[in-house]
Amino acid sequence: MNESHSSPKTIAYAVAADAVLVLVFALSGRSSHSESLTAAGVFTTAWPFLAALAIGWLVCRSWKAPLRIWPQGVCLWLITVAGGMALRIASGSTAELPFVIVATLVLALFLLGHRLLATLVARRTRSS
Repeated sequence: MNESHSSPKTIAYAVAADAVLVLVFALSGRSSHSESLTAAGVFTTAWPFLAALAIGWLVCRSWKAPLRIWPQGVCLWLITVAGGMALRIASGSTAELPFVIVATLVLALFLLGHRLLATLVARRTRSS
């Protein structure tokens, strides 16, 4: 996968990976705090970040270069974190500083990490 390649397969991969990784973030957070791991519980934690992720895809026009780390990936990550926190607070949940820090770091690792890995794999595949 070319980092700037915007084929339907690459876009589908990036959208799916982003959404799954936001769900993994919510699941791991709930698990580490011994909260309910039901689908409803995970969705309650994940929805603000999933909504912000969708907004980020539109604002950053991520479909143009779905695997590019800069600027698409960084823009998407920042909107997902900031928008997710804003939606979380607007819906009556909390956003304590430790949670904001952990969410920022984990979502950076997830949203930027899978783009980096996909780009490295694509480069290695092309050079073989």
